[in-house]
Amino acid sequence: MTTTTLPAVDHRGPVTGRERALAPDLIRGAMLLLIGLANSANFAFAGQPGVESAPHGFERILNFLKLTFVDARAYPVFAVMFGYGLVQLARRQRSSGATTGAVRRILLKRNAWLIGFGVVHATLLYFGDFLGAYGIVGIICTLFLLNRGDKFHRIVLALWVFMAVEVLFVGAKAALAIVNSSGPAHALTNSPNPSLAASSYLGSLVDRLHEYPLHAASVLPFIIIVWLGIWAARKQILENPGAHKTLLTRVAVGGLGLTVLGGLPLALVGAGWMHVDESAVDALSLLSHVSGMFGGPGYVALFGLIVLRIRKLSLPVRAISALGQRSLSGYLFQSVSWMILLAPFTLDLRFGSTAYTAALVAIGVWVLSVAGAYAMSRRSYRGPAETLLRKLVY
Repeated sequence: MTTTTLPAVDHRGPVTGRERALAPDLIRGAMLLLIGLANSANFAFAGQPGVESAPHGFERILNFLKLTFVDARAYPVFAVMFGYGLVQLARRQRSSGATTGAVRRILLKRNAWLIGFGVVHATLLYFGDFLGAYGIVGIICTLFLLNRGDKFHRIVLALWVFMAVEVLFVGAKAALAIVNSSGPAHALTNSPNPSLAASSYLGSLVDRLHEYPLHAASVLPFIIIVWLGIWAARKQILENPGAHKTLLTRVAVGGLGLTVLGGLPLALVGAGWMHVDESAVDALSLLSHVSGMFGGPGYVALFGLIVLRIRKLSLPVRAISALGQRSLSGYLFQSVSWMILLAPFTLDLRFGSTAYTAALVAIGVWVLSVAGAYAMSRRSYRGPAETLLRKLVY
């Protein structure tokens, strides 16, 4: 009998719908709402953190919710999921029989193109791009982290324990700053971003060329968050949340507990319900920032638990998951929307309360992107950005 030897497969193509796990897609789709709330506010206020400096009425609630649950708490979710996706992609390539060298080439190529996407995004639309930083971190992880053993990857758990202690230390200093506050009350103000206040598109583009490199460099330390996602993916926690229910519960309670308590004091100041001096506001801002990274694993674990309770894939779940499958397109669509709706040289819809406008625009754009993603899924269309990236990589 004659046997036929199949040629070695250098790599696999993009993941198919049947291979996808619900939790990662649902997380990405839902959390794009928080990303939208953060970035639309930055556009609307032409600065960061994008809050009303002298809030009244419901503006106080908006400031409070944004500072407690969104700012510095949304992007870590995508950092965790980025690390998770690196392992999933590498695992799929290896399952096809691809060599270690072939897997590495695919990952390096994909992350190099992400850097390119990020540069174009930051130049044309929004200086606060994360895609380029993801690409840089992805290359570092591919070269130095992905092929390490389980014992090595436990280092990241120790690093997170250390960071939790750091949050407690910063929290103690912030508490002392509140107690010792004696100067005039200092409102939470927005640090201006010239590209968001520019009166012309060309002027905004020039400003973004100056702002983007500094922003990208400032967010690269999120490699620690990405590394945690790598560890979680190696354990296949989101593919099988039922087997990790206890861990997910502890991480959800601990992570979200730290991130909410860490953001609460600054949120009270931002809402105008607590009055402290400038030194105390600076201390509370630092506490909010360092505690925010725990929102990444906290939110991811929460959605892992939510998936456990889903017995039927309802229309909203399918639609939000469809957006999660097209999160790159959804993310870029948001930036296009902010530019058209909120920039001073386009429609400039910042009327009345800027806080209301930013929130309503963010919710509206997210709902539209969910509907669009679901329509694309019904037609088995991946999404424009995903289609382009996959053509470039594969």
